[in-house]
Amino acid sequence: MKWITRIHLNLILLAGLIFVIQAYPRNRIALAQQPTGSIPTVTGTPAGALVTVYLDLAQIDIYSGPSSYEYPSIGVLLAGQQVPAYGFSEDGNWIQIYYPGVPDSVAWVYAPYVSISRGAEMPDIESPPTPTPFSTPTIDPTLAAAFIPQVTPTRLPTFTPPASINLPSFADATVNTSRVPMGLIIFALGIIGLLGGMISFLRGR
Repeated sequence: MKWITRIHLNLILLAGLIFVIQAYPRNRIALAQQPTGSIPTVTGTPAGALVTVYLDLAQIDIYSGPSSYEYPSIGVLLAGQQVPAYGFSEDGNWIQIYYPGVPDSVAWVYAPYVSISRGAEMPDIESPPTPTPFSTPTIDPTLAAAFIPQVTPTRLPTFTPPASINLPSFADATVNTSRVPMGLIIFALGIIGLLGGMISFLRGR
C-alpha cells in the first residue's frame, strides 16, 4: 500500500509543478501577420518550332540573311544544337532562327543542314536588305603609277629591200645550115679508107 501512496504523491507534485509553470508570466513571441492574397501563377507557353543541326555535320555557319554570297557570316551552330525557328525565306531554302548576341537576335541557317521539329508550321519571312560595304576600295592613280613601270616603245628597224639581181640571159644558138655536117665528113673518109684498103689488098695478090 505504501507504493500506491508514493505514486499519488508524485502525481500531485507533478500537477502542482505544471500549474506553477503555466501561471508564471513569460515573454511571448508575437508572430507577424502573414499577407493574404493570391500569388500569380506562371504558366509556360509553347516553345514553337525548333531546328536541330544534323549530327553528321561538325558545325555550320549562319548568316545575317538568306544567302551565303550576299550576306556575311555572323556565327556557327554545332552538331545536334537546337535553336528556335521563326520562318522560311521566300524561296524556302533558308530558315530564320533565334541567335542571341547579333542584331535583333536573329540569323539565317541553310535549311538542308537542319531538321525541323515535327508538326511545326512556319510562315514565309521577307529577306532583309542586302548590307552595303563600309567602304568602296579605290586605287589612287598616282600611287599605282609609282609601281607600274613606264615602258618606252622601241621602234623596229625599217626593212630595206635588197638590190635586184640581174640574171644573165642566153641567146639561142643559131645553126648554120650552109656548112657540111661533121658526121657526114667522117663517114665519107671512112668509106674512102675502106676502098683504099681493098685496092691495096687486091694488088698484093
